[in-house]
Amino acid sequence: MVDKKDLDAGFTGTPVEPPEGLAKVVQSAASVAKGEVHAVTAGARNHPHTASALLLSIGILAFGFGYLLGRSSVESAPRPYWR
Repeated sequence: MVDKKDLDAGFTGTPVEPPEGLAKVVQSAASVAKGEVHAVTAGARNHPHTASALLLSIGILAFGFGYLLGRSSVESAPRPYWR
């Protein structure tokens, strides 16, 4: 039979002991990331046209950069012997 004291930990969703070491660092980084995501979403909610223009610009730049990388890899590749 399971003792009741063994069942007290884990059902509340919080650890019995506070996190230490790497777990503490990861938890802190996760809370900072959540705060930053909240700030970005609040800014996008307040300025939807600026956010969509910025997202579109980043997409165009990423596409152009990928296209240039793809073109440069084709030009620098050695020609196959059957050409």
